[in-house]
Amino acid sequence: MSILSQQKYQRQRMVKYAQKHSVTETAIRYRVSRKTVYKWMSRYDGSLASLDDLSHRPKTSPRSHTEKELKQIRKRLKKYKWTDLLLAYQELCEKDGYTRSYGGFKRIAARLKSAKPQKRKRKRKLKPYKRADYPGQKIQIDVKYVPSYCPADGKKYYQYTAVDECSRWTFREMYEEHSTYSSRDFLEKLIERAPFPIREVQTDNGAEFTNRLIVVKSKHLTLFENALLELGIIYHRIQIATPRHNGKVERQHRIDEARFYKQMRMYSLEDGRKQLAVYQRKSNNYIKTCLGMKTPNQVVAMYQAVMF
Repeated sequence: MSILSQQKYQRQRMVKYAQKHSVTETAIRYRVSRKTVYKWMSRYDGSLASLDDLSHRPKTSPRSHTEKELKQIRKRLKKYKWTDLLLAYQELCEKDGYTRSYGGFKRIAARLKSAKPQKRKRKRKLKPYKRADYPGQKIQIDVKYVPSYCPADGKKYYQYTAVDECSRWTFREMYEEHSTYSSRDFLEKLIERAPFPIREVQTDNGAEFTNRLIVVKSKHLTLFENALLELGIIYHRIQIATPRHNGKVERQHRIDEARFYKQMRMYSLEDGRKQLAVYQRKSNNYIKTCLGMKTPNQVVAMYQAVMF
């Protein structure tokens, strides 16, 4: 029961008690004034609604802002885009003869601003993302920093990750640096290990993949881009500042963080690669809800049974 309901029931009990006893006895029993008892007795008509509190707002307010003053305030606030209240107040006083205090002006400005009709922002309509129809049609590649709590030697390491959009089959490798040389080496290992031919590769605009964002080298292809060109693989770069377009590999990075790196401790690059290889062999046998509770290896096998 809410506090307001409790108050109304209390008042009802007080009124009924007063109907059987004197007002003085009622006031003493319920610890209120005699005036309060008379007030609720006069209002009570047998319903709880009659015991509600009435508005305490004054019926008249002689010192309230007039319509002329409100119009002047709107005009000055609009001029300063409803942000610079001090300059708007200064102009009101100097040009419009405004005599109210600055505190009162700020309260009126806040009330008028809240009453303004707010423009609704149009929701951004995202283009529907077309999912790959078969394994190898599009591979998302990205780089993840190996968490600093994993290496015991204090060095920085990087995990290259490739995720097939259709089957979610994943390949990973660890490097000491994220550069175009590492990217090319990872691509060659990916092609060698992938159980399907690769048609298209998608990455972000990082300097380890492309020079398109570097004005000086924008016309020169990186080692990674040259390797794709030599292998006849289509290269697709996502739009700038849209990591959601690489969402599948980004999601896989979060999964790897929780399932592998949280329990992992490495002492060198070779040690890290060995542990990652063990996790790599297991990970493609883990079921995924997006695959209908199937594993990536099962999905790849299903497509291979149809295609070959």
